[in-house]
Amino acid sequence: MRSKEAEHFDAKSFLWKVDRGKTVQEYSSGDTIFCQNDPANAVFFIHQGEVKLAVVSQDGKEAVLSILGEADFFGEGCLVGQGVRRISTAAALSGCMIMRIEKELFIRVLRDEPAFSELFVSHLLSRNVRFEQDLVDQLFNSSEKRLARILLLLANFSKEDKLEKAVTKISQETLAQMVGTTRSRVSFFMNKFRKLGYIDYNGGLEVHSSLLNVIRPSAEAAPKPGS
Repeated sequence: MRSKEAEHFDAKSFLWKVDRGKTVQEYSSGDTIFCQNDPANAVFFIHQGEVKLAVVSQDGKEAVLSILGEADFFGEGCLVGQGVRRISTAAALSGCMIMRIEKELFIRVLRDEPAFSELFVSHLLSRNVRFEQDLVDQLFNSSEKRLARILLLLANFSKEDKLEKAVTKISQETLAQMVGTTRSRVSFFMNKFRKLGYIDYNGGLEVHSSLLNVIRPSAEAAPKPGS
């Protein structure tokens, strides 16, 4: 559990006050923030917008690792095991404001500010749990259930059990890359979910709690991460 100090720590305000070793840049939808195999020498923080992390195989096949939103960090692999090169590509999924924090500065801030350090460790642990859950999802669930889970995550269902609008303008091709299936299968399931009243298209993708009906049987049957 996080301390009370970390619970109320405002990372946005704190990082704005850091005067050296950081830059802030705005990106339009589709802009590349960094590429696979670029030098890994900074951590990034999302002030506004959504970012897609993806990897590309040698034969050009792309797999989407994650969709990140406001107040998320990314590129933190430079602090430990990624050596000097990025292992993924980060691209803006919408209009974004991104802060780039030099590796040396980030390490110093982690050392000097306990509340920030605790917040960042919590972020890393949450990301690790998410990756474990993604692996279980790929191993045990059908593509229909994987899509339903991704839609619920994009709608921020994991945050205090409140459903919100999903990431705007996310394409079915991107969803297919996240699920690990074809675009035509995603289109089929999206139409099915809409007919059942699980989702709506009203200027954006709206996810309803009834979509949980698709994944509940799997959640009971699949082993939990760490078990």
